[in-house]
Amino acid sequence: MCLGLTILIYLASGSIIRAISMAAFGVMIGCIGQDPETGSSRFVFGIPDLLDGIGLAPFVMGLFGISEVFTNIEQSLKGSKILETKIKGLLPNWQDWKESIKPILRGSVLGFFLGILPGGGAVISSFASYAIEKKASKHPEKFGKGAIEGVAGPEAANNAASEGAFVPLLTLGIPPNVVMALLLGALMIHGVTPGPLLIPKHPEIFWGVIASMYLGNAMLLVLNLPLIGIWVQVLKVPYKVLFPLILLFCLIGAYSINNSTFDVAIMMVFGVVGYLMRKYKYEGAPMVLAFVLGPMLENSLRQSLLLSDGSFLIFFTRPIAAGGMIITLLMLISSIIPAFRKRREEIPIEETT
Repeated sequence: MCLGLTILIYLASGSIIRAISMAAFGVMIGCIGQDPETGSSRFVFGIPDLLDGIGLAPFVMGLFGISEVFTNIEQSLKGSKILETKIKGLLPNWQDWKESIKPILRGSVLGFFLGILPGGGAVISSFASYAIEKKASKHPEKFGKGAIEGVAGPEAANNAASEGAFVPLLTLGIPPNVVMALLLGALMIHGVTPGPLLIPKHPEIFWGVIASMYLGNAMLLVLNLPLIGIWVQVLKVPYKVLFPLILLFCLIGAYSINNSTFDVAIMMVFGVVGYLMRKYKYEGAPMVLAFVLGPMLENSLRQSLLLSDGSFLIFFTRPIAAGGMIITLLMLISSIIPAFRKRREEIPIEETT
């Protein structure tokens, strides 16, 4: 979890201080609800609907979807015009493949292993892949402005994490995330118990799941590639038609998860927050990652301290934990060294002037 939070430094395309402040805000939002140990309420302010915490979907839809609508409405009111250009180059060329093949491979490996870990999933793997590609790129300033590496790597990691999550489910019967837990329940309802005996007892189920992954990806290519021209036409829809549709879909999505109007209100609140963040150059990605990792970090910290009777040495005496902490420290040091070098270069320049 500490290693995942360290990635926030590389997610920031602007000020690291602002990214850290957004991460702290995300951790605080993740703590809203009931304390997992004592059951006491935190940051609820007497609102019963907040006892279950804030859902990820309304939070993200408001932060990115609703805020995008507000930002574009502001630009259209200022008189900005949509550029009418001919859409071309929809399929990747040789240069695109050359730039994206390594990010795809790195994202696939990273996403697979993060997908196996409990609680990780596609969200963390996508952010981690983006951070790694930004760090490994010779032109990190292009990220956030259409760099193909920033799309290919996270998407590959996302897909790999979704499939990697099946490994502990099918082999050990341990669901690593909520979606796999639902699938575990569905299998058990039909009399199929995932675990070490799944393959000998129900080989048709196991190999059917594997085959469905290949067929699903093949069908995505068959459906999407010939229809790219149709999907791109959405970009030509006028703002006055597109924006109400975006708002409508966001409202339906936020309400349909729990059939709760409170989730809709949460989405609108974070839509305003996201709009202000965009306006004052604060990034939303660090806050989302911290929001996801915060509760898991708290639970893991408490469980570890209970096992060690309150001793923090447990994080350094076990090889896996010590390795994670060492990599975390190395990443922190690598992010601080460039700032010191820049400061040391500025001092001689000031002396000569």
